[in-house]
Amino acid sequence: MLPSLRQLQYLRLLAEHGSFSRAAEAAHVTQPTLSAGIQELEKTLGAPVVDRARSGVILTAVGEEAVRRAGDILAQAEDLVQAAKTAGQPLTGRFRLGVIPTIAPFMLPRALPLLRERFPKLKLFLREDLTHRLIEALKAGTLDAALIALPYDTAGLDNAPVADDELLAMTPANHPMNAQSRISPAALQANGLILLEDGHCLREQALSVCGLNPPRNDENLFAATSLHTLVQMVGSGLGVSLLPAMALDAGLAEDAPVSIRPLDAAYPSRQIVVAWRSGSSRAIEGRLLAETLKPAATRKAA
Repeated sequence: MLPSLRQLQYLRLLAEHGSFSRAAEAAHVTQPTLSAGIQELEKTLGAPVVDRARSGVILTAVGEEAVRRAGDILAQAEDLVQAAKTAGQPLTGRFRLGVIPTIAPFMLPRALPLLRERFPKLKLFLREDLTHRLIEALKAGTLDAALIALPYDTAGLDNAPVADDELLAMTPANHPMNAQSRISPAALQANGLILLEDGHCLREQALSVCGLNPPRNDENLFAATSLHTLVQMVGSGLGVSLLPAMALDAGLAEDAPVSIRPLDAAYPSRQIVVAWRSGSSRAIEGRLLAETLKPAATRKAA
């Protein structure tokens, strides 16, 4: 006998919520029903999957392995259902899209009207989060696709390009470097380079495209939690930084006392892509989504 999809779903919810009552509520079943499903799963596997304690539910080693494998199995089952529902009608019905914070506020205002116009039957669910968590969600099947930026480790994912997003030098309005038409990465690092906090892919991308080493702990005196904060920090004279052209075009630096210059670097850009889990039935929709979003990512004429 094999475990049922429902039993695996119960186990995944139990791992997520840490209690039988909350997992049952999430599954829209009674707690005895969920408990019976877990017991049947344990009989099938021949080993306990959870330890029941007053503090909550703790997965056993077998339970942890079952949850890991259940993620792939349930994701493929959900793919099958969605593929059947949308056969011949891409981007209709529910579509769960992740977006990173350094893209969402600057691209979505132009992207969402395009999607509504072209795909009126699309029910889009958006999740804004850091890249590593979006990738985990893609692999777990809780997202259908994600709008992220490369370079980044995307093993296990496929992607389609949307646009290249140039990284620009940003300095205080009265900085001596503003006399230069282009600013070198080395000059930025020598003048108090401020980056986003660890966890933001733009931090690593900025260092990568500029060929710079991460600041040592004693050097990294300032770090920003968002691009909005980063602009304010530079405008206040706390240092210099890098700003994506997408954010500049959206007017992020319009009222700030900062100066923007091109970087004197070989390829100072990050690549915006739509990514999805390798083997997912959403691949056609992912490519269609990337193609549809291209006009929303195109730079405005100077």
